[in-house]
Amino acid sequence: MKHILFFILFFTAVTVSAQTEFSTKFKSIPAPKFSAKPKKVPLPEVKDPQADNMDMPSIKTPNVFEHTSITPKSQLQVGAEKSKFTMSTETEFANPGDRFVPKMEKDLDKALKDAGLKEGRGQLVRRNISLGDFRTKSKFFIVKLRDFGAIDGDLVKVSSNDKVIKDQIFLESNFKEVKIMLDNGFNKLDFEALNIGSLGGNTAEIRVYDDKGQLVTNDYWDNLAAGFKASIVVTKEE
Repeated sequence: MKHILFFILFFTAVTVSAQTEFSTKFKSIPAPKFSAKPKKVPLPEVKDPQADNMDMPSIKTPNVFEHTSITPKSQLQVGAEKSKFTMSTETEFANPGDRFVPKMEKDLDKALKDAGLKEGRGQLVRRNISLGDFRTKSKFFIVKLRDFGAIDGDLVKVSSNDKVIKDQIFLESNFKEVKIMLDNGFNKLDFEALNIGSLGGNTAEIRVYDDKGQLVTNDYWDNLAAGFKASIVVTKEE
């Protein structure tokens, strides 16, 4: 029993001595000291967008037309700017073929007039014209008349030896006929232009047949002025 008590006391003494020695040798590491406090990073300021708009000056769009030194120029132009003064009626977007249209129309008009399909206000014929002298044994003539140009309102009066046979004939594209009885001897058949048409002078094609239906003459007058006559002289033989 004595031995056990001695052992406990000895163990306790050793333990206390070891703790005392450990405590004298162990030194704690002091916490590092900073010379200055860490800086605080300020949070970014959030500004009111409406307040920014109030502070910013308003932007005025410049008007280039208020400055005489600035000339508006089309973005579609290529190369150097063309002169603004021109005698041409062409535009930037005109069809290049349009310049040939007037000449083509002029050539077409000439061709139609040459073919007797169109009239023109050229120089009017201001004189009486003769369509020929004929001899016949026919008792009468059948005269057929029509407008050989455009139908533009030509009117004709028909007379024989100053006797009115038809006071007015409106010339159309189809022939209109007049029967004229012939006196023995001299007969003068007159076809007077009562007006000129809306497109030019009085124009007509005339065909004359005898009482047998034979063609005596086929003629015309062109651009005859109002009041003038185209005449045929016929001598009737017995």
